[in-house]
Amino acid sequence: MKRRIVYVIGSLNVGGAERHLAQVAVRLKQRGWEPEVFALSRGGPLTAYLSDAKVPVHGVELPKWLANSLRNDRLRARVGLFATALALFVTLWRRRPHAVHFFLPAAYIVGGLTSMLAFVPARIMSRRSLGNYQRGRPRLARIERLLHPRMTLVAGNSQAVVTELRNEGIEPSKLRLMYNGIDTEAYERPFDRDATRHALGIASDALVFVIVANLIPYKGHTDLIAAFSEIRSELAVPWTLLCVGRDDGIAEQLHAQIDAAELKENIRLLGPRSDVAELLRVADIGILCSHEEGFSNAILEGMAAGLPMVVTNVGGNGEAVVDGQTGYVVPPRDAAALGKALSRMAADPGRAAMGRAGRQRTRDLFSMEACIDGYEALYREVGAERQPY
Repeated sequence: MKRRIVYVIGSLNVGGAERHLAQVAVRLKQRGWEPEVFALSRGGPLTAYLSDAKVPVHGVELPKWLANSLRNDRLRARVGLFATALALFVTLWRRRPHAVHFFLPAAYIVGGLTSMLAFVPARIMSRRSLGNYQRGRPRLARIERLLHPRMTLVAGNSQAVVTELRNEGIEPSKLRLMYNGIDTEAYERPFDRDATRHALGIASDALVFVIVANLIPYKGHTDLIAAFSEIRSELAVPWTLLCVGRDDGIAEQLHAQIDAAELKENIRLLGPRSDVAELLRVADIGILCSHEEGFSNAILEGMAAGLPMVVTNVGGNGEAVVDGQTGYVVPPRDAAALGKALSRMAADPGRAAMGRAGRQRTRDLFSMEACIDGYEALYREVGAERQPY
C-alpha cells in the first residue's frame, strides 16, 4: 500500500534542493504515492508547479496586521517561527503521514522537533551539501547532533556528504546514499544549435564555455574570471563564457573584475534564465568551480547536454565527473589549475568523446527514474519497520 509522505523545506523558491524536491514529489505522485509539501516560508514559483500536479502545499504566514504590529524584528521573527512550528504540528497531526522528510537545515531543525511532538512514525533527513554552513554556528551544530539519533534514516546526496554525516556520529546502519537525478528528456529533443547561437549573437565557430551557478562567493566566479584572464592568449578561436544564475550580491564585483581584465567582449552574466537546457546545448565546455558542494545538478545537466566538464574537487563533483574520461577535476580555489584545465580542454580533440561519455554516464547512473526508484526503496524500507498511526 502506498503511503503519505510530507516533505518539509524552507521555501519553494527556485534553487537546487527546491527544484529537486518538487520533481521528486511530482514523480512519486505519478507512481501512486501521496506526497505533500510544507514550506516554512509560503509562496515561491514552485508552488504552482506542485499544485498543478495535485501535490498539496501547506504553510502559514502572519496576518499583515499582526506582522505590522510587531515593530521589533527579533520579536516578529520569534512569533513567525512559533506560528510556523504550530502550523506544521497541526498539519502533521491532521494529515497523519507515514513519514516526514526534511530538506535543508532550517527545515530539519523546525521539522525535526515538531515531528517528534506529532508522533510521526518515521523521520528522514536529507543533507544536500557539506556541513560548512555550521561554521560559526555552534548552536545550530549542537541541535542537529541532538536530532541525528532521533531520525529513522539519514540520506546524503554524495559519498562525501555521507562520510561527513558518519563523522558527526550517525550510525552507519541509518545512512543512505541518494544521488540526485535529472530528467534527460530536455536534452534529447530536436534542437537547432546554429539558430540558437545566432539568436544569442554567438558565432557558429566560437568556442563557448558555460557555468550554471548563482552569483554567490563560494561558487568560484572570481577564480574563473582570473583563470580566463591568464589563458586568453591560448584560446586561438573566438570564445565566450556564459554565466547563468541569479545575482546573490556579487554581480557588481564580478563586472568590475571583468572590466579590469578587459574581458567584457567574452564574458556575459546572463542572470537567471528559463532556457538553461538550450544554453547548455549551444556550449562546448561546461564548468563548475565551486569551493563547496554537496552533489550538483548543474554538473549532471551539463553532462546530459553532452558537455565535457571542468569541475573542482569538492563534495560529489569528483563522483559525477570521471577525471580524464568525462572531463577534468581540479583543486578548488586554484585559478591557475582551473585555467590550465580549461586551456587543455579547449585544445583537446577528444573533448566531444568526453561529452558523449558523460551523457551516457548520466543516463546510466543519474537519471530521474533511477533517483525515484531510490526514493521508493527508501520509503518502503521505513514502511517495513513501522506501521502508520
